[in-house]
Amino acid sequence: MPKKVDHEARRQEISEALWRLASTRGPDATSLRDVAAEAGISLGRLQHYFRSKDEMLLFALRHINRLAAERIRARIEALPEEPTPREVLRACLSGMLPLDEKSRVGVLVGAAYFARAVYDEPLRAEAKNGIPQLRALFADQLRRAAERGELPPERATEDEAMLLISMVDGLSTYVLLDVHGPRTALRLLDLHLAHLFGTDGAADGAADAPVSYGAGAGSGAAAPLTSEERSAPASRPEGDAAKAADRA
Repeated sequence: MPKKVDHEARRQEISEALWRLASTRGPDATSLRDVAAEAGISLGRLQHYFRSKDEMLLFALRHINRLAAERIRARIEALPEEPTPREVLRACLSGMLPLDEKSRVGVLVGAAYFARAVYDEPLRAEAKNGIPQLRALFADQLRRAAERGELPPERATEDEAMLLISMVDGLSTYVLLDVHGPRTALRLLDLHLAHLFGTDGAADGAADAPVSYGAGAGSGAAAPLTSEERSAPASRPEGDAAKAADRA
């Protein structure tokens, strides 16, 4: 009896082979033949699942976006039954950072796709697709925080939500470039949230504690500290913000 093949699972395996190659050389320098060899199948078999490289790239981008959404959803679900808006925002934003090997590969591949998407209309449309929903989610959390008296009402805007997205994109880029490491990126994220919410203290997280990124960041080992991070002064967590840092 012929073996039943899960076509969706096989397409995802091919996508992950593409990611492994694209994270080191970029998608443009990765051929269908390269991906087939990485996936351990023939070129003909690969073309049974994807008729063209563009079709494979688009599927792979959608798949990596789904995995990123699942990672962030897991971080939110790990929060208490009624997390504060600030805790939800931190879980989402930290889930977007390349904090370990698995999330780093995801961000690397995303960056490679975005560079190609500038000149590729289908990829550009897909890359832009989730931004309005993410902005709306963050803006909704900011409005909730303002209603609870935790945030100045003038900061509860879609522009402020977009600044949060842009900040994390910038922090992620600098981690990939080794301008700073994951620990510093997380500390800077907490510093911005402290400024946004008008609280005292430089950070929500314990910069002098072992780096642990929780359920949503993937299962890879934490990245080693940079020399900058080893010499950075420790910050002390306070109140609810410290609890949120421990959970994330």
